[in-house]
Amino acid sequence: MPAKGVLVAVTADVVIAGGGVIGTAIAWRAAAAGLDVVLADPARGDGASLVAAGMLAPVSEALFGEGALLRVNLLALDRFPSFAAELEQVTGHRVGLRREGTLAVAYDAGDYAALMRLTAFRRSAGLDAEELDSRACRKLESFLTPDVHGGVLFPGDWSVDNRRYAAALREAAAAAGVRVVPDRVTAVLTAGGTDVAGGPDGGGGAGGRVRGVALAGGGEIGSARVVVAAGSWSGAVDGLPAALRSAVRPVKGQLLRLRHPDGMPSVLTHTIRATVRGADVYLVPRADGEVIVGATQEERGPDLTVTAGATHDLLHDAMSVLPVTSELILAETCAGLRPGTPDNGPIVGEAGPGGLLLATGHYRNGILMSAATADAAVACLTGRAPAPEWEPFGPGRFLTGEGAR
Repeated sequence: MPAKGVLVAVTADVVIAGGGVIGTAIAWRAAAAGLDVVLADPARGDGASLVAAGMLAPVSEALFGEGALLRVNLLALDRFPSFAAELEQVTGHRVGLRREGTLAVAYDAGDYAALMRLTAFRRSAGLDAEELDSRACRKLESFLTPDVHGGVLFPGDWSVDNRRYAAALREAAAAAGVRVVPDRVTAVLTAGGTDVAGGPDGGGGAGGRVRGVALAGGGEIGSARVVVAAGSWSGAVDGLPAALRSAVRPVKGQLLRLRHPDGMPSVLTHTIRATVRGADVYLVPRADGEVIVGATQEERGPDLTVTAGATHDLLHDAMSVLPVTSELILAETCAGLRPGTPDNGPIVGEAGPGGLLLATGHYRNGILMSAATADAAVACLTGRAPAPEWEPFGPGRFLTGEGAR
């Protein structure tokens, strides 16, 4: 592909804006369905996909009032194993899928009472949860502090190595014939519509029909169908209805990557979710000896700085629950931007202009939802209906007549 800044004379059946796990999963499955796919992203793999714990945790993250989100997350979890197996078969690379479950623990009586209230709700939704006292928790994870008040095992929650998974998706997409343009999509171009200023079509707007995208380097990609899957940057793409551009915001998350010293046996088997005097922390083991500790949730806009305070707090809470954490090597500190929405749900579906599809706003569940989102997007691109669990998460819920479909 031409370098950035050179006019890109490219046409395709579909162009995808965004090369994280959502965009790349869609690209792979769309190409496998016989579509000619171009994926545009200036720095693939540098977004939220690489700064993630890879938890597939619809059960231990189920909250009051989010029944629709739980249903689509369970759909996503059910789809993930076969999707990952096909990905491993195509690429020959393991993605680190782990099925030991999540152990949620509470540090004191108040935290335990809050955990029990959530557990009762989750059971009422038909989810599997096993209450454990402190001794049973430590039998599962011997390095837990004796101060742990008790916990709950959620066997239906899994995890995947997000970096291996993202790399395998990129390789599978390439093998399926997906072409990559290393540039940023700045606008969805339409024919027969109006631009964002309300004048004759100049490269955006809610009217007309998609004819391609404009790139930051000055080129264009011609296509009758465009998928915006640019994560927290989706709102920066001109040509989307204004209400949808403002519906996605960046939510900063900082996390740590720890590593066992040479010769040290693994200190963790299950994913641990803990509440330490009201503060949430999680520890996620990897097959290669890494342990991920995360993560903050900060409304700071597009800020990717790593702060001493966040590093301190994450380590303090992790060591409060798993004291042996202090003996692990601090291998990396990192920050990423989750694409948040007003109702914490994703935005997946068609939205004016004709031929435009959104697949963004996955917030904390991008890895989990990637396979199911790819299914939904390819269904739309090939004239089929997505699974009914996606119905509450269409773009239309944020539109009041403006480009609604």
